Amino acid sequence: MIDAGHGGKDPGAVSHGLIEKEVTLAVAKKLGAAIKEAFPEIKVYYTRLSDNFIELNERSNIANRNKADLFISIHVNHSSNSSAHGSETYVMGTHKNDGNLEVAKRENSAVLLEDDYESDYEGFDPNSPEGHIIFSFYQNAFMEQSILFASEIEKELAKRKKINRSRGVKQAGFLVLWKTAMPSVLIETGFMTNSSERTYLKSNAGHTELAESIFTAFKTYKSDIEK
Repeated sequence: MIDAGHGGKDPGAVSHGLIEKEVTLAVAKKLGAAIKEAFPEIKVYYTRLSDNFIELNERSNIANRNKADLFISIHVNHSSNSSAHGSETYVMGTHKNDGNLEVAKRENSAVLLEDDYESDYEGFDPNSPEGHIIFSFYQNAFMEQSILFASEIEKELAKRKKINRSRGVKQAGFLVLWKTAMPSVLIETGFMTNSSERTYLKSNAGHTELAESIFTAFKTYKSDIEK
């Protein structure tokens, strides 16, 4: 299951004309096409293939309904520090530092655009730090596989010409990963607030290279799991 982060009335992060929802969809489509071409026997699903709004819990519901074996959520990072750069890949877990918490809070804030989010997310308050911690144990059953895949993604992204710094595999409480019944990762492909990475993230060549990196990681992960 390939999840292009944000969409529709939820643009995600925006910086100097770059809109997160557009980058994530472009990379998601290219990634799906690469997997289909190399492995025609694999069923590739998407949470969205156009500019439409999908609720965070519905994204995991789609994956669960289709009995997906892997959930890949694609995003773009944002920071008040314009020198921040590099990729980072998250698995579900507790926040080890304030930086991880801030990323989770930013990505989880999309719930404010949903109707009845209080009941859908069991009283979750997106403005409360404690609220982001309560999900930390849901993905424990798939933690080892999630970390394995996340590590391969970071290894591949670090090789790329522009996104050439891995900020590592991290843990945080993301609603989009909550209750996915499979190994799941959330990839922050780069920082749109960094001028060099923003140019890369705007380009078709950048989208292609990011998709190729994730695809290469997917091939390695698939091989390891099947062994």
